[in-house]
Amino acid sequence: MIIPEQQLERSLTSQLAPLEGQDVLLRGWLYARRDLGGLQFLVLRDRAGIVQCVGQDLDLPLPESSIEVVGKVVAHPKAPGGFEVQVRELRVLSRAVEVSPLELPKVEWNVNPETLLDYRYVSVRGLKDRAALKVQAVLVEAFRDSLREQGFTEIFTPKLVSAGAEGGANLFEVDYFERKAYLAQSPQLYKQIMVGTFERVFETAPVYRAEEHATSRHLNEYLSLDVELGFIRSEEDVMAVEEGVLRVICRRLEARCREEFAMFGMELPQVPERIPRIPLAEARALIKQKYGYSVGGKDIDPEGERLLCQHFAEEHGSDWVFVTHYPKAARPFYAYYEPDGTTRSFDLLYRGLEVTTGGQRIHEYDMLVRSLEERGMSTVGFEGYLEVFKHGMPPHGGFAIGAERLTAKFLGIHNVRHARAFPRDRHRLTP
Repeated sequence: MIIPEQQLERSLTSQLAPLEGQDVLLRGWLYARRDLGGLQFLVLRDRAGIVQCVGQDLDLPLPESSIEVVGKVVAHPKAPGGFEVQVRELRVLSRAVEVSPLELPKVEWNVNPETLLDYRYVSVRGLKDRAALKVQAVLVEAFRDSLREQGFTEIFTPKLVSAGAEGGANLFEVDYFERKAYLAQSPQLYKQIMVGTFERVFETAPVYRAEEHATSRHLNEYLSLDVELGFIRSEEDVMAVEEGVLRVICRRLEARCREEFAMFGMELPQVPERIPRIPLAEARALIKQKYGYSVGGKDIDPEGERLLCQHFAEEHGSDWVFVTHYPKAARPFYAYYEPDGTTRSFDLLYRGLEVTTGGQRIHEYDMLVRSLEERGMSTVGFEGYLEVFKHGMPPHGGFAIGAERLTAKFLGIHNVRHARAFPRDRHRLTP
């Protein structure tokens, strides 16, 4: 059925099934093209996906040109989505003026990764790259919705600060008029303060770490999903909230992102009724006893994380594990500590990678000042933060999820930089 073009409304590539036999108007980018026996095949990409189009004597522009196509929808079992469009008219809306530096349909993960990042303004249009970013968007949306349903209030904290939330030297210095300032390495101090206002708060915002890492696990700017809640009994209340948030995230991904997970060949993630817990000291001993591997440092190194997760997957059927009771030396000054020198803190590991850090915080003024002094840290720069603890701060705690790390692990992406649209790492400030 031919409909006058002026009466056609734009259709998306995902809407073609009920329009079989009808004319449609499509707008998008020329994703791929080829000539075969007098026929011209082109793949059009729009925000919903791709569709194969076929025509003759078409003036095809370079790939990635913006185009408009009018044609009839026809069932075709070998075409993406099971349908193709027989083109009657093609118009170029914006012509690409040079050949793309990347042939997007042939781009594969882990092939020239630096080239993919150098030309990120183009590679981000690739179907897998776009799918990863959609998964992350749905993940963040579900994170927000879950917390709002539990009475949390979203807050927005400064990213220019006078001191670091965690002390140390991992801060990016900024010229701030006549004095020094720093990019925030965490909203931690502010979200604690806001517990005194709203009791339950969260934020989704970038944080900055001036760490000279150049690994597949680290970014110097990443999206942190932060949560803080008051009137808790212990860190167990915090872990319970995170378990609930993760369940909502996984259900939302199952409902909205099946195609994206299939594109990566990954199963949709599941969260057990209760994520297993293990104290750090026991975890280190288990790794040594079972695998003969001695974990280095005060924490668990990457190989130790991998082996511990392997154990819990094999013995408990869980891809997740909370590692608890870290020593004071391995945690920031605000971590609530016990007389034995352990803290009420935890890391959450997923399939061999830490994706969350959290725990109960110190809520008593004297204990907090003592914690700073024991670490040789000055109270200068923390005056406003400390002041709020003179005025009835309740027992509280929280956690922070690294959005890119969790996205990468869900999809089996081996380098976290490919789970961010425009990554910032030790060597990259562009594009």
